[in-house]
Amino acid sequence: MLSRFLGLHCRELARNWIPTVGMWGTVGTMGLVWATEWWLILDCVPYINGKFKMDD
Repeated sequence: MLSRFLGLHCRELARNWIPTVGMWGTVGTMGLVWATEWWLILDCVPYINGKFKMDD
C-alpha cells in the first residue's frame, strides 16, 4: 500500500539509507546500554541472563 504513494526515487533513497539507519540504530542501542545500568537491560538476553547472578 505504501508503494502506491511512494515513487521509484523514494524507494531507491530508502534502500540506500537502510545500512546507515541500521548502523545508527545499533550505535544508539549500545549507547543506551552503556548509559544505563547495563545488567538491567542484559538481564533479558537468555545467554547472559544466567552469567551475572546477584548473590542475595
